[in-house]
Amino acid sequence: MYISGSKERNRVETHPGGTRWNPTQEQIGILEMLYKGGTRTPNAQQIEQITVQLGKGVVDREEEEGSPYKKKCRRWSQSPPFKFSIHDVALPPSANSDHRDLHACMASLLPSVPNPPLHLPHSKPQNLTNLTPKQFSHNHFSLLCKDGRIREAVDSLSEMQWRNLQAGPDVYGTLLQGCVYERALPLGIQIHAHLIKKGPSFYQNEFVESKLIILYAKCGASDVATRLFRDAQSQNVFSWAAIIGLHTRTGRCEEALLGYIEMQNQGFLPDNFVVPNVLKACGFLRWVGFGKGVHAFVVKTPGLSECVYVATSLVDMYGKCGALEDAERVFDGMAERNDVAWNSMIVTYAQNGMNEEAIGMFREMRLQGVEVTPVALSGFFTACANLEAVGEGRQGHGLAVVRGLELDNVLGSSIMNFYFKVGLVEEGEVVFGEMVMRDMVAWNLVVSGYVQYGMVGKALEMCVMMREQNLRFDCVTLSSLLAVAADTRDVGLGMKAHGYCVKNDFEYDVVVSSGIIDMYAKCGKMDCARRVFSSTRKKDIVLWNTMLAACAEQGLSGEALKLFFQMQLESVPPNVVSWNSVIFGFFKNGQVAEARNVFAEMCSSGVTPNLITWTTVMSGLAQNGLGCDAMMVLREMQDVGIRPNNMSITSALSACTSMALLKYGRAIHGYIMRHYMFQSLDIATTMIDMYAKCGALNDAKYVFSMCSTKELSVYNAMISAYASHGQAREALALFKKLGRKRIVPDHITFTSVLSACSHGGLVKEGIEIFKYMVSDLKMSPSQEHYGCLIKLFANDGQLDEALKTILTMPSHPDAHILGSLLAACGQNHDIELADYIAKWLLKLDPHNSGNYVALSNVYATVGKWDEVSNIRRFMKEKGLRKIPGCSWIQVGQELHYFIAGDRSHPKTEEIYVTLDLLGFEIH
Repeated sequence: MYISGSKERNRVETHPGGTRWNPTQEQIGILEMLYKGGTRTPNAQQIEQITVQLGKGVVDREEEEGSPYKKKCRRWSQSPPFKFSIHDVALPPSANSDHRDLHACMASLLPSVPNPPLHLPHSKPQNLTNLTPKQFSHNHFSLLCKDGRIREAVDSLSEMQWRNLQAGPDVYGTLLQGCVYERALPLGIQIHAHLIKKGPSFYQNEFVESKLIILYAKCGASDVATRLFRDAQSQNVFSWAAIIGLHTRTGRCEEALLGYIEMQNQGFLPDNFVVPNVLKACGFLRWVGFGKGVHAFVVKTPGLSECVYVATSLVDMYGKCGALEDAERVFDGMAERNDVAWNSMIVTYAQNGMNEEAIGMFREMRLQGVEVTPVALSGFFTACANLEAVGEGRQGHGLAVVRGLELDNVLGSSIMNFYFKVGLVEEGEVVFGEMVMRDMVAWNLVVSGYVQYGMVGKALEMCVMMREQNLRFDCVTLSSLLAVAADTRDVGLGMKAHGYCVKNDFEYDVVVSSGIIDMYAKCGKMDCARRVFSSTRKKDIVLWNTMLAACAEQGLSGEALKLFFQMQLESVPPNVVSWNSVIFGFFKNGQVAEARNVFAEMCSSGVTPNLITWTTVMSGLAQNGLGCDAMMVLREMQDVGIRPNNMSITSALSACTSMALLKYGRAIHGYIMRHYMFQSLDIATTMIDMYAKCGALNDAKYVFSMCSTKELSVYNAMISAYASHGQAREALALFKKLGRKRIVPDHITFTSVLSACSHGGLVKEGIEIFKYMVSDLKMSPSQEHYGCLIKLFANDGQLDEALKTILTMPSHPDAHILGSLLAACGQNHDIELADYIAKWLLKLDPHNSGNYVALSNVYATVGKWDEVSNIRRFMKEKGLRKIPGCSWIQVGQELHYFIAGDRSHPKTEEIYVTLDLLGFEIH
């Protein structure tokens, strides 16, 4: 041991804290003897013994506030006085290293810790109850700490010290455990400092070391916990559990798995505290192989497989890895299932797209009498949002309210996400307003929800509110802003968002840079999109796919195919998303054969088509008039084990609508009912439209009546169905019902109801509705609205009023409006007006053969056959051909087409004989 100072006897030097005493060799020997006795830092009693032996007087014990190590010793009997400081004692390097490590640990943590609310020990404890010696037992401290009364436990320790009663390491370990219970890190740091002061017999005690590691690990002080664990005299299962749990919570999952292996190499078997954290790390990394190895260890180790928390962790791990059958097997084999196990299974189903199973599991959980938790409800709302199951989701919200569950960040965000996904924006806003806490996830959900439904103004207002509350935009917020600019084609806003990304170093984020490219592409600035793409140094698969999708969306199928080959040359293998973009690009350009070739090449190259691939192919075929082929794709998709989602079903119903495939439509309706997809508003709307256009109005009415939640889109579909079937009164009655339901109609509603009035000859009602739209709702009429109004006048024979409406329109009429008036001129034999409209129409759209045919029909109605011949000769010279009428009917699995003048059908003779008989009966 070394003591600073000279070897001269009783030499006195000036010291900033008083007079510095340099002890003699004899005094040094006494101090060495005391130090070797087992106490690294001599306490005040030992210093007093030294001074008594040397005949230097007495020592006054005084603890300087804020420094548990400093002691001031002063002579009262001699002059000049001197002060002795423990900081004047220099320990040898071997003895001092532990002190330095621990001090460094605490010093690294202290800047982030608030001022501690408690202090120990008190020099003179006040207001303490006189405790009996029995009350100073270890059990007494343990009971206080378990009861959350850590302050009383500390005060009891202070009382012990005041009475000169010694507390062993087990008491300090219990106090540290109490700090773990209460997450009282500042108090734990003080206890740690007190342990260092008491010496290595305390802070190097195995029980105390474990509790220190657990304290810092549980309180998030990862650096300190790791350093203490590394320097610990001994490690045990508890310290390993703490450090593995810390690594898992902080995202260092690989280190957690390495720790799992290392602890077994050291002879420690993982227990039911270690295994759940290891399984959580496997789930985070999607390492199902490692997880199965841990599962095997669980099965072989007695007591682990029966632990409900271990089994629940296995379910969660398999769910995150997508191994649903293994998750179900573990869940079914559980003898006891707590709420966490049910939660894991519900969330597993929802995360893997098995939404019906998630809802079914939630129902089973309630039937079993298990208490509903926010986690279970969050998984339930996710499944309802994916299925657009409005009724079930609202029931879940009601259940949360009845059970008094607080709308925290997790549950509140889940409910809000559900409402925004199913289109109930106002309900989502109410939930956001009721949330007790709002993190960035909640704010971003609102912004993205507004963007999704085109509510650009509200989305921007929410961004302004975020800035007012000093919330910094993150990648999700910026992606939403870029989506606003893309959807509104507001390149100015997009460039501002791009500038913010550059200034705040977000431009290298994959999601943000992809949003920038998408924004420029949708704003028609493909050169800017190409420039951003080219300037990105590191192009990953996400960025390549974004550029591919941009080219496909703009109809640049050739450029998309070039990029597809270029990414492979730059060692970026295309994934299923890349193939989907190329297929979509060809379908959008009407290149059906090329799209089919790419799909075939995709399958042969080993890339498995996903749900989006099949939906893209089916939708592309339907949009290009190949509805029967689309139905075959739907069947193939199910044959390979892929379940159609809402978008797939909507595309299939659209194909049935375009080709009037009523039989297929009804089969799809049955599938919808069997898989709980009926509550989707998009599906219900498309189904009503399909039945109406296939002539099954009663089926359309049935679907409408079965909708538990009738939003505006459903009303629009039904009003349009009535209009197309000439039931104007029913359409008008349904329109009036909107007013009673306080549902504000939109442009589509007015188009449908005005069309119904036009078909039904309800001139007065149509004019009133048009005035209501313009005057009361302040809506600007579109070309479709004017077209319905003009057709309303024309069908009623009011050609002058129709012409007057055309001439007073704020914009030029399109070919559809002029064509409808031209057809009305033929019905009313108004040749003069027909000539006037025809000149206007042929100048506007000279290459449309239908316009010439319409004018020819007008001349034919009044017997001007010479004019008819001239028009036909003119069409022949210009290469214009009349598009022949076509009809078809499905008999069994075969579709029969009929084209005017065609004799290619194998039963042509029978068909024409039947037509002649029908004509005879009619006349």
